[in-house]
Amino acid sequence: MTPRRPPFAGKAASKTAASLCATAVLSLVLSSCGGSAVERVEGGRTGSYVVPAGIHKIKHIVVIMQENRSFDNYFGTYPGADGIPMEDGKPTVCVPDLATGACVAPYPDHADVNGGGPHNYTNATSDINGGKMDGFIGQAEQGKQECTDPDDPACTNSATPDVMGYHTESDIPNYWAYAKDFVLQDHMFEPNASWSLPAHLFLVSEWAAYCTEEDNPSSCVNGTKANPPAKPPASPAVYGGEAGPKKNKYGQTTSNHQPIYAWTDLTYLLHKDDVSWGYYVVSGTEPDCEDPADETCGPIRQNANTPGIWNPLPWFNTVQADHQLGNIQDVTKFYAATKSGNLPAVSWVTPSNAVSEHPPSPVSFGQSYVTSLINAVMRSPDWDSIAIFLAWDDWGGFYDNVVPPTVDVNGYGLRVPGIVISPYAKSGYIDHQTLSFDAYDKFIEDDFLGGQRIDPRSDGRPDRRPDVREDEKILGNLENDFNFNQSPRAPLVLPVHPTTTLTGTPTASASLPGASSRSQLSNAIACFNAHGVTLPTGATTKQVKAAMRALSASKRQAVLSVCATDLPAKLRVKLQL
Repeated sequence: MTPRRPPFAGKAASKTAASLCATAVLSLVLSSCGGSAVERVEGGRTGSYVVPAGIHKIKHIVVIMQENRSFDNYFGTYPGADGIPMEDGKPTVCVPDLATGACVAPYPDHADVNGGGPHNYTNATSDINGGKMDGFIGQAEQGKQECTDPDDPACTNSATPDVMGYHTESDIPNYWAYAKDFVLQDHMFEPNASWSLPAHLFLVSEWAAYCTEEDNPSSCVNGTKANPPAKPPASPAVYGGEAGPKKNKYGQTTSNHQPIYAWTDLTYLLHKDDVSWGYYVVSGTEPDCEDPADETCGPIRQNANTPGIWNPLPWFNTVQADHQLGNIQDVTKFYAATKSGNLPAVSWVTPSNAVSEHPPSPVSFGQSYVTSLINAVMRSPDWDSIAIFLAWDDWGGFYDNVVPPTVDVNGYGLRVPGIVISPYAKSGYIDHQTLSFDAYDKFIEDDFLGGQRIDPRSDGRPDRRPDVREDEKILGNLENDFNFNQSPRAPLVLPVHPTTTLTGTPTASASLPGASSRSQLSNAIACFNAHGVTLPTGATTKQVKAAMRALSASKRQAVLSVCATDLPAKLRVKLQL
């Protein structure tokens, strides 16, 4: 079968037009034998399209992935976007609360710490409810309470459902500033109707599967509710040349040596064409900041790390076989690469739980962390050749009013926020195209790989994925978000800690270098209060100890699983926690 990408892609893209004239490929159109090449690739509504030459002005793509927010939760009131249906400033939609018999309309929620709702396969189906989009409260009320693992997709992290709440511009001013100055995507859908692990697998490979044999792509079957992808252990963060351990959440080696990720991912194609890449995780160290208030210093705790479900590449056979495990690095390396002008062609950046915005992690911590990343990129010598794609991996159980389109057995899932930031991005533009994370990979493939897709018919590693996601006709094209003819735009450096209307914010200083034990205790107290343990703001260690001992064993364990990491080790011993 004829390969789906022209042979001049990737490392061969620098060949001269004269040598290209000697290459007969259907996907290549030449304006003249001495002129510039025009690349035609497969995909789009008509089956193929021409890639604009200007795309190659983008030499560095940075994908920043945050956690668990629906589009309406962050941008439901954004002017001009397909947000919450309103009339005279009041929502015209509501969702039934079976517990009270009321129909609850979306409402502004300024709480910094949210609970969200369960967000697995079953929950997505129930939230959508055949297109009625009215299952959110019922699912939140049925979610597991007092979970020891706050990232469990079956959990509800608040006693009273808050899934109908939405944040306003004054809560998340930096995110709205990026949307206003660059591009907001109001039809970005999670690639699969499920939770974080499949979403992150789709992000790097366009599929989520269950495999039974190492290095055998044909042993992989579609990951579903009945046969889900195997879950990596939560910690410690795996990076810097380590392969993913075959262990469960208890640290025990699994009898079937799972997880096995044997299907093809995007790094395999990048490696084949000598395209550099990096995947950046939080490993428990701080960004290299002389001043904690610096515009590129985000609130990353020293004991934080990126969970395995957000960092799947160490388990991919391709990454191991290509000897590229070292490309998975600590986020401090990302900050350093931006400063020195040495970013790879493709970067993925994933958070720790504390700065992820995954309930119950504070919205403000995530916004500060993301701002620090974007500021670092904007101050980089590479700025004039960069595109940043910012998104949230799934809806987190929060209300959204738009029915997801169906493209195959896996998705799409519910809508999430998406933002494009680049010196070549259009200004104040709202992209209404139907998109998913597949569009990120398509853009990367068009820019660096000559349109080669992750396609078992042509990529050299036949697996049993149901389709080639990048070629879905309904999938929009991120190239529409750019004006490659404009002069590179100036950066928009924003304060890492903006003034907001968020309430109940934990003490951010406990997450920054030099925080005192008193500050860290205050941070833990705020966390305890957010999870139903009533304590005064200046509570002593004695008061904290008494309040914790008054809880049931299960409640105490649930609260500590979320809040205990805010306590310095000496205080944990003092409190006998």
